[in-house]
Amino acid sequence: MTDRFAERLLEWYDKHGRHDLPWHQDRSPYRVWVSEIMLQQTQVTTVIPYFQAFMERFPTVQNLAEAPADDVLSHWSGLGYYARARNLQKAAVQVMEDHGGEFPDNQDKLEALPGIGRSTAAAIIAQAWDRRAAILDGNVKRVLARYHAVPGWPGQTTTLNALWAHAERHTPHTRARDYTQAIMDLGAMVCTRSRPACGECPLQGGCEARARNEVTLYPGSKLKKTKPEKATWMLILEDVEGRILLEQRPPSGIWGGLWSLPELDPAYGAEELEEACEQRFGLTCSQPDLITGFRHTFSHYHLHIQPARLQVAHSQVIREPGTHRWLHRDEALALGLPAPVRSLLTNPEQATLL
Repeated sequence: MTDRFAERLLEWYDKHGRHDLPWHQDRSPYRVWVSEIMLQQTQVTTVIPYFQAFMERFPTVQNLAEAPADDVLSHWSGLGYYARARNLQKAAVQVMEDHGGEFPDNQDKLEALPGIGRSTAAAIIAQAWDRRAAILDGNVKRVLARYHAVPGWPGQTTTLNALWAHAERHTPHTRARDYTQAIMDLGAMVCTRSRPACGECPLQGGCEARARNEVTLYPGSKLKKTKPEKATWMLILEDVEGRILLEQRPPSGIWGGLWSLPELDPAYGAEELEEACEQRFGLTCSQPDLITGFRHTFSHYHLHIQPARLQVAHSQVIREPGTHRWLHRDEALALGLPAPVRSLLTNPEQATLL
């Protein structure tokens, strides 16, 4: 017997759900996978143009596996959480090497690929092959936590296990593709984090949180910690040919693998930047022209960025050529750059709007 939860949800989806998203066209496992990775912690409206550009540049998993890493990161620049892009390419290589270029339609084998967890693997199975597989992304957690009044923060093991049990129970054996899209759509469009439109919800009759008038209490929140504050000098070093010096960040960590502007410890005073550039890079520079600083927020800390523009006296060889490159702005903007760096290179005076 079909679960009435799923039945009501599918009736709503047929009338109000999203049926024409770009990854719904030519719904191959590859396209579904890329969309699911992009949609992690990112809204649909933000993802759509990135997905379209990504598919145009990397139409197949082989194209992605063989592409230069800088090219992949360039097409991810602005989406954030760059480990997703690095894992995406690693997984593409693994699909080519271990699976002959075909995505496995098995939950365990999908989860063995870099960057794919339980819910993402299930979403790929449901969306690409229309097979029953329970998903539990952020939107689904919110819907189920409210419908069943599941206490606690979903990051806690007991809460998460309870939500998975509900997800498994409600997932129907038919129309798995539509159901997974429906419950994600409901969370994104109706059962929203703030100001949920309960009057428009097809599940309102059985929602325990609504019956208790406690909708906004679910799901429970993680105990908030004050984010630490960090600071850095970010240098726009320009040579006589109008080229900017960029440095490639280490493969792991914040902005891993991306090209960025060189940074210096905030302990340096503005009057010490010339000497610091001489010591670190072997460059003779002019006095710095300071640009208004701004704050960039990561998931676990705030970074105060103080940009400074310095003219390099003449074309000079950098001391660390392996990780540094002199590039004209248009060349730099074609690389994978962190959003604040892209903004500084595009329009330094407007970077404070980030």
